Amino acid sequence: MNKTDDLQRMRAEYDRRRHAAGGNMRYSVFNLAYLFTIQQRQRAVLAALSRYGISSLTGQRILEVGCGSGGVLLEYQAAGAAPEYLAGVDLLFDPLVQARRKLSASTLACADGQHLPFAGASFDLVLQYTAFSSVLDSQIRARMAGEILRVLKPGGQVVWYDFWWNPTNPQTRGIRPAEIRALFPGCSARVRKITLAPPIARRLVPISWGMGLMLESVQLFNTHYLVFLQKPKSA
Repeated sequence: MNKTDDLQRMRAEYDRRRHAAGGNMRYSVFNLAYLFTIQQRQRAVLAALSRYGISSLTGQRILEVGCGSGGVLLEYQAAGAAPEYLAGVDLLFDPLVQARRKLSASTLACADGQHLPFAGASFDLVLQYTAFSSVLDSQIRARMAGEILRVLKPGGQVVWYDFWWNPTNPQTRGIRPAEIRALFPGCSARVRKITLAPPIARRLVPISWGMGLMLESVQLFNTHYLVFLQKPKSA
């Protein structure tokens, strides 16, 4: 598959997911299993930020690559990030229209992650939540990572949340820590496996939230890596 074909495939896959999620309770916070997943991820991210000495998002310039309709950026806004300091890019235009309704003061652009429309060293944090696992072409992944490092300030962090294993979706390819580190050479990395496998969470959490917490803490059935990558403060 050439690179143009892979971009077209990604656009079609994102569009398919968007339509599948529409009206689907599986991705609603009124679904206990989904709420569990989101809240556990938020707790893990905030705890990791604290370990890096970030106890407030005030003044932090934050970019999300693959922002979709803006759900993750809204999480950061709720945690204290100023909306005018938030930015997001996505391959698809329609989700960005939805994001604009929620994030009217933020900068949103329809763009490819290989060509971010921002100056170098513009952001304190760059987020990628399940964007890279949708890219099957290793060269595209490498260029996306290079662009993220370009727009990230020295000493800034990449917040990486993505699958290492997703056997039910052939349109994705999981990414393990060795590949993540190779994509961001020179960056320090803190890695944690999080997110109880959704099929298990859907069965277990409605019965017992506590059992879900216990099983997730074991990490054996967790499907994602949360990685904080810090760019060196100087070359």
